[in-house]
Amino acid sequence: MDYHSIDLNKIYTSLKTDPKSGLTESEARSRLSAQGKNIISSKKKQSIPVKFLSQFLDFMVLILLAAAGVSFITSIITGSGDLADPIMILIIVILNAAIGTAQECKAEKAVDALKKMSQPSAEVIRGGKARRIPTEDIVPGDLIPLRAGCRVCADARLISSSSLRAEESALTGESVPSEKQSDILCPSDAMPGDRHNMVYASTFITSGSGTAIVTQTGMNTQVGKIASMINEEESPKTPLQKKLNKTGRILGIAALIICGVIFLLGMLSGFPALDMFMISVSLAVAAIPEGLPAVVTIVLAMGVRSLAKHRAVVRHLPAVETLGSAAVICSDKTGTLTQNRMTVAVLCDSSKKISIHSSEGKELLTMGALCSDAKMTDKGICEGEPTECAVVTAAFKSGGYHKDTQRLYKRVNEFPFDSKRKRMSTVHRLSHDSYRTIVKGAPDILIRLCTGVKKGSTCAPLTEGLKKEIMRLNDRLAGDAMRIIAVAYKDGTMPQSEEDAESGLTFCGLIGMYDPPRPQAKSAVARCKKAGIKPVMITGDHPVTAVAIARELDIYQSGDRAATGEELDRLSDEELAKNIFSYSVFARVSPEHKVRIVKAFQKHGAVTAMTGDGVNDAPALKRADIGCAMGKSGTDVAKNAADMILTDDNFSTIVEAVEHGRGIFENIKRTIHFLLSSNIGEILTVFAAFLLHLPSPLAAIQLLWINLVTDSLPALALGSEPAPSDIMDKPSGACGGIFGNGAARAIIAEGCFIGALSFLAFTIGRIFFDTGNDPVIGRTMTFAVLSLSQLVHSFDLRSEHSLFKTGIFGNPRLIGAFLIGAVMQITVISVPSFAKVFSSCVLSPIQWLIVFILSLMPVLFVEAEKLLSGYFSRKKHGNI
Repeated sequence: MDYHSIDLNKIYTSLKTDPKSGLTESEARSRLSAQGKNIISSKKKQSIPVKFLSQFLDFMVLILLAAAGVSFITSIITGSGDLADPIMILIIVILNAAIGTAQECKAEKAVDALKKMSQPSAEVIRGGKARRIPTEDIVPGDLIPLRAGCRVCADARLISSSSLRAEESALTGESVPSEKQSDILCPSDAMPGDRHNMVYASTFITSGSGTAIVTQTGMNTQVGKIASMINEEESPKTPLQKKLNKTGRILGIAALIICGVIFLLGMLSGFPALDMFMISVSLAVAAIPEGLPAVVTIVLAMGVRSLAKHRAVVRHLPAVETLGSAAVICSDKTGTLTQNRMTVAVLCDSSKKISIHSSEGKELLTMGALCSDAKMTDKGICEGEPTECAVVTAAFKSGGYHKDTQRLYKRVNEFPFDSKRKRMSTVHRLSHDSYRTIVKGAPDILIRLCTGVKKGSTCAPLTEGLKKEIMRLNDRLAGDAMRIIAVAYKDGTMPQSEEDAESGLTFCGLIGMYDPPRPQAKSAVARCKKAGIKPVMITGDHPVTAVAIARELDIYQSGDRAATGEELDRLSDEELAKNIFSYSVFARVSPEHKVRIVKAFQKHGAVTAMTGDGVNDAPALKRADIGCAMGKSGTDVAKNAADMILTDDNFSTIVEAVEHGRGIFENIKRTIHFLLSSNIGEILTVFAAFLLHLPSPLAAIQLLWINLVTDSLPALALGSEPAPSDIMDKPSGACGGIFGNGAARAIIAEGCFIGALSFLAFTIGRIFFDTGNDPVIGRTMTFAVLSLSQLVHSFDLRSEHSLFKTGIFGNPRLIGAFLIGAVMQITVISVPSFAKVFSSCVLSPIQWLIVFILSLMPVLFVEAEKLLSGYFSRKKHGNI
C-alpha cells in the first residue's frame, strides 16, 4: 500500500488504529504474533567448513589437486620419495581456499551491520500512554513520538509535525536533511526521497518534533528491502577469476594432450606401458606451473599494499585487478565527485552579481549569518545545518563577520524556520530601543514581504519591475543548480508578532550556494574517458542539480541522456540495457534502480565499478564487479558490502586505483607468460630427447630446482614491475586477456626457443665433452642453460618495448632476483658437494662460456619478435 499517497483517515481505518491513543496492548501482542518481530533477518549461513570445502570445486584447483595426486602416486610407485612437488601444491591450494572463504563472509557482515543500525528500544503510545518498549516489538499501527536526535524505529506516516527534518542521506542519497510535513499527500510513484510525509527506519530526526503511525516493520521496511536485496544479489566473479579459470582449463587440456601423445608415441615405439605412463604423467605435471596461484596471490597482495598507500583499502584480493578491467564507473555525486560541503558561490543585489569582499557583499553575508543557528568553533569548523554553515563560513571569509558580531547584534527573539513558511526570522538589538529584524528564506516567498530594496547605502521602493528582475536573477542561479536564499531586513521597534516582524521588509540580496566539485574530479573524469572508461553519475539528488554538476565535470555532454527513478520505472530491463550507454546521469534513484543500472551495463560485458556510502548503495555495491565504499562518510553496511574502501572519499582515488589495477593485471600476464614459456622449454627439452631415444637431459631434482627456486624469484619480481606511463592511454580491454594480442603465440615460440637452446647445450656437452655413457656434462650444461636463459628471459618480459630502450635497471627487485638466482645456479654446479646432490658436475671455463652465450640468446630472439610485432601493428593501423 502506498501510504504516502493515501489520506490519513483511510490509513487509520486500514491499520485499525486510534490516532490519539494508539493500539491496545492486547492488539499489539496479537499483531506481533501474526506479523513477526521488527528485525532484519538474513538467509541461513553456510558453516565455515562448508564454505572452505566449496573452494576446491574451482577448475584450476581441481587440476592442481589432480597434479598433486598423480605426482604423489608416481613418487610411491617409483620409490623416489620425492614429495616436495605434491606438498607444495597442497599448501598453495589450501592458502587460496582460506582467502576465498574469508571473502564469502563479506555479504553476511553487510547484513549484520544493517541489524546493528536498529536501536534496542523505542518510545510508543499505547492505550493513550507513552512508554518505551524493545524496538523489535514495534508493530504496524503503533504511534511513535518523534523528536530531534532520535532514530526512527520503523517506516511510518506522519500524523503531526513541527519544523521536522530527517537525515536520510544513508537511505536516499539526499545530501541535506529532508523537510517533513504531515498534512500533504505525495504522488503514488514518488521516490522515497520525495515522500515528505513519511519517515523511515534507521534514519535520524535532526530537528523539530512530530508523531507518526507505523506502516511497515522488519523486512517490509525500506531498509529491510535493502537487506533482502543484499541476501539475494550474488557477487559476480571478477575478470581475473574468469581469466584464471580459463587458463586452468587450457592448461588442464594441454596436460591431458601431452599425456596422451607421449604415452601413445611410447607405446608405438615399444616402450613398456608402465614406464611410458610414468614419463607422460611427469611431463604433464611439469606443464602445470604449480606456483602460479601463489605468485598471483602474492602479486595481488603487493597491489593491496601499494593501493593502501594511495588511500584505497582493498578488502578482496582479486578486486585489485578488477578495477584495471573497469569499463564503467558509476559514481555517487555528493562527497565523491563533489566536496560534500555547501559553499557560497554567488552573491547578487537586486540587479547584478556582487563581490563577496565588497561592502554590499559583506553586509549581505553578515545579515545572513546573524539570521542562522550555525556556529563557528574555536578550531575554525562551522557546526550546524549545511546551508547555514555555508553562509556563516563565507561571512567569516569576507572579513565582515567575526565572533564579536553576534555580541554586538544580540539576538533577542526569533521565529524559527518552518516548511510551510519557508523562512526564518531573528530580531537583534541595535540600541536601547532600536531593533533590526533579519529574515532569510525562499526568494519567491520573501519578495512578497518586501516593500523596499537596498541600493548601496540607501533604500528605494521595490517596484514590480525590480521584483521581476530579482526573480530573473533567481531563475538564472537555479538553472545553474544553485541553492538560493534571499535576505531582507527591517529596522525599527521591537516587533510584537511574527506578522509584524515579517512585513514591510527591505530586500538586501540573494545568496547562491552549491556543493562544488572536488578540484581533482574534472581531470580524473578526463583520464577515465581517455582510458576508454565511461563515468556515470548516480545520485539521490535532484536531476537539475545532478546534470549541472555532471556538465561541469564533463560527465554529461551534448547528446547524453539523464533519467530519474520515475523514468526508469517506465523502462523494461531490456529497454534499459539497450540504451544504457546513452545515459550519463541518473537522479532520484532507489536501491532497486541502482542494481538495475549495474546489471544493464554488465549485460554488455562491461566490467562495472560502483561507488557509494549509504545503506541504499549496499545492494549495488555487492552486485557490481567492484564496489567502492567511502571511508569517511560511508556506513558500515556499505563498507561491508564493498570490495574496496576509499579513505578520502575521492573520485580521483578510484581513477588512481584503476591505473594500479591495470598495472597489476599486466604484471600477472607477465608472470604467467614467464612461467609458461619456461615450463614449455623444460618439457620440450625432455620430450625431444625421448623422441630421439637419447638419455634424459634433466634429472628430476634439476627440474624441481628450476620450478621451485629459479622460476619463483623472477616471477615475483615481474609482479612488482611499475605500470607503464601510457597505461591509461589505452582503451579499457585493449590489452586483451591473459593469452590475447598474440601472447599465446609468443609463449609457445619463446618456450620452444628456450627448449631448443637447452637441447643444443645437451647435444654439445654430450658430443664434445662427455666421454662415458652417462652424459653428465651435457646434463649439467642443459641444467645451467635452461635455468640461466629463463633468468635472462625475465628481462625481456618487463615491457612490450625493446629492452635496449627500456633498459635493465628499472626494476631493482628483478635485478636482485636475477643475481640471487644466477649465484644459486652457478653455486649448485660449481661447488662439488652441491653438484653431486644435483646430479651435476663442475664445468670448465669453455663450457661456462658456451652456457653464457646460449643463455643470452633469448634476448635476441625476443627483440626480433618485438620488432616484427611492432611492424605488423603499425601496418595494421596504416602507419606505414
